Amino acid sequence: MSNHESKVKKSKKVQISERRRFISLMAQSVGITALGGLVWTGYVEEAKAAPLILRPPGAVPEDDFLKMCIKCGQCAEACKNRDSNPDRTHQKSTLQMARPGDNLPVGTPFFTPRDVPCYMCTDIPCVPVCPTGALDKELVSKEEELDINRAKMGLAVVDEESCVAFWGIQCDACYRACPLLNEALTLEYRRNSRTGKHAYLTPVVHSDICTGCGLCEYACITKKPAIYVLPNKVAQGEVGDHYIKGWDEKDENRLEGVSTDTTTHDDRSSKKPADYLNEGISYE
Repeated sequence: MSNHESKVKKSKKVQISERRRFISLMAQSVGITALGGLVWTGYVEEAKAAPLILRPPGAVPEDDFLKMCIKCGQCAEACKNRDSNPDRTHQKSTLQMARPGDNLPVGTPFFTPRDVPCYMCTDIPCVPVCPTGALDKELVSKEEELDINRAKMGLAVVDEESCVAFWGIQCDACYRACPLLNEALTLEYRRNSRTGKHAYLTPVVHSDICTGCGLCEYACITKKPAIYVLPNKVAQGEVGDHYIKGWDEKDENRLEGVSTDTTTHDDRSSKKPADYLNEGISYE
């Protein structure tokens, strides 16, 4: 075999080897892309499966929050490095950034009260540093000054079956932990009819004042907290526009522009109330 033929043969082998390597790399790339797609799909599903997530103070509604939050982590850093951080080593903070596997929208801030609640910092360091308005200062301000008491991170809910105060055992751990003492959380006195000697002192949450800080949940003495914070949208019902608080002037304003001329007439309309309210009742 001449040198020329030998070189040609080697060249063909190199070309075949290069083609095989190229095909192999392409196959790997396709596989990695497919895997990446599956992983990303999993993250997206995580984002959809987090209805109970608690956001920082001043967070806009969840749908808007997910659009506006750029996952920069500045709020979590401000929370961790605040002067009032109870963990003086600054290793822990209320706000955490969701990671893959947390079953939460990846990269977004949240907190878990049972682990670390919101300590209601008066300067609310997590809010002013937000660059996009996902944490809106207006939602936690009063007369242009920050007011943490206006936060609506969630609403505390009491499980009466598990709360030992409803068993008649004296416990006011959640009440004492509440930063808005005797406002957001009060104790209701009830007589214990079973013994006739003791009283129930049971916690009552006031939704118009509760900030959802979770300090009550953190302080609860039961193994699994009998008082816990849920997002407002989950914890509260919705009355709708069909009912008006007649004693509330602000609520009555919702009737402006609404026609009240429509009335319903039937056979009973011509009767006096006493004629039909007592129907079927015999006094004999």
